[in-house]
Amino acid sequence: MDFIIDFILHTDKYLDAIVADYGMLIYVVLFLVIFAETGFVVTPFLPGDGFLFTVGVIAGSTGGGLNLWVSILIMMVAAILGNTVNFHIGLYFSEKLVDGKQRKWLNPKYLKDAHDFFEKHGQKAVILSRFFPIFRTFVPFVAGLSKMDRKKFMTYTFVGGISWVLLLTLGGYFLGSIPFVKNNISFIVLGIIGVSLIPLFITALKKYLESRRRTES
Repeated sequence: MDFIIDFILHTDKYLDAIVADYGMLIYVVLFLVIFAETGFVVTPFLPGDGFLFTVGVIAGSTGGGLNLWVSILIMMVAAILGNTVNFHIGLYFSEKLVDGKQRKWLNPKYLKDAHDFFEKHGQKAVILSRFFPIFRTFVPFVAGLSKMDRKKFMTYTFVGGISWVLLLTLGGYFLGSIPFVKNNISFIVLGIIGVSLIPLFITALKKYLESRRRTES
C-alpha cells in the first residue's frame, strides 16, 4: 500500500525512470495502469486523473522519450477495454443471480431500479463517471450487473474514455511547460484528486443528512 501511495504522489519520477531505463516498456505500463483502474472493480485505488495529467507533463518534457499521441492512443484503448471488461464482469454476475442461489446478497428490486436508472440516465452516468475516482470503477460494473443496453453502454464508453484521456493528458502536456506546475507536480496531482473527490463527499453528505432526517421524523 505504501508503494501505491508513493507511486500516486511521485508518478512523474517513476515514469521518468521507466522511460530512461526501459524505453518502450513505458507504454505497457501506461496501458496496464489505465486498464486495471477502470477494468476491475477491486482496483479503484489506482491512479487515474493525476496519472493522465502526469503523462502529459512528461510527454512534453522528455524530448521524445515519451510520445504524446502514442501515449494518448494506448491509454484510450486501455480505458475503453477496461470499461468493457468491467461491464461484462457485472453482466456475468447478473446471470449468476438468475438461478436464485445468489439472491441472498442482492434484492432483485435493486437490480431493476439500477436497470431503469441506466436506461434513463446511462449517458450521463457512464460519461461523467470517467472524471471521478471510484465512480469510474464501479459504474461500468453496476451497468453490467443491471443489464444496461450493450450498444448504449459501448457508445458512452467510447465518448467518455476518449474525452477523459484527451482532456487530462493534453492538459498536462500544455500546462507542464509552466515552471510552477512542473516543479510542484505532486501537489498538482493531489489537487486534481481532491477536486475530483468533491462530488463523492457531497453525495455521501446528502445521503447522511437524508438518513438523519428520516430517523428524526
